[in-house]
Amino acid sequence: MSKWTKNSWKNFTIKHIPDYNDTKQLEKALKKLEGFPPLVFAGECRNLKEELAKASNGDAFLVQGGDCAESFKEFNANNIRDTFRVILQMSAVITAKLKVPVIKLGRIAGQFAKPRSSDRETIDGKTLNSYYGDSINGIEFSEEKREPNPARLLRAYSQSASTLNLLRSFAQGGFANLRKVNSWNMGFVKASEEGKEI
Repeated sequence: MSKWTKNSWKNFTIKHIPDYNDTKQLEKALKKLEGFPPLVFAGECRNLKEELAKASNGDAFLVQGGDCAESFKEFNANNIRDTFRVILQMSAVITAKLKVPVIKLGRIAGQFAKPRSSDRETIDGKTLNSYYGDSINGIEFSEEKREPNPARLLRAYSQSASTLNLLRSFAQGGFANLRKVNSWNMGFVKASEEGKEI
């Protein structure tokens, strides 16, 4: 097996990738992204690798939660907090039942691209680029919105970084304390009784 590099993918057949008309703007955006700090750090990856090894040996349980695809429009602190809370609630239930540590893995802070089996989509006789996720183009079915836009890659990075910062603050600031599970559940029950969304 050859050694991985950040450009290793260029040695393989590329599928499910958008066709940018403005390649100069794409290169400019990619160059800018290259200078940004990593979203996830090496130590975090090493820790996760160790935790996943425990799960593969049956000494821990993996819970993964989040969205199939995040959207720029739904980006706000309440949505991030609520997704995090659901993952923590699932983890608390599993820990109580299985009596093993739970590895909490969020599918969040970077789920902005969607592979497509077809580059084009037709609605009411009109054919446009497929929607590849908010980091590539807009979901709205118009020629302008469906054009792959390199500036969206920068927005996806920024939004991912903000989400990770908030999640780290929640995790380290006491929100993830299991003693809070009862208060979360009471809030859920109260909201359910009043017919409100949480």
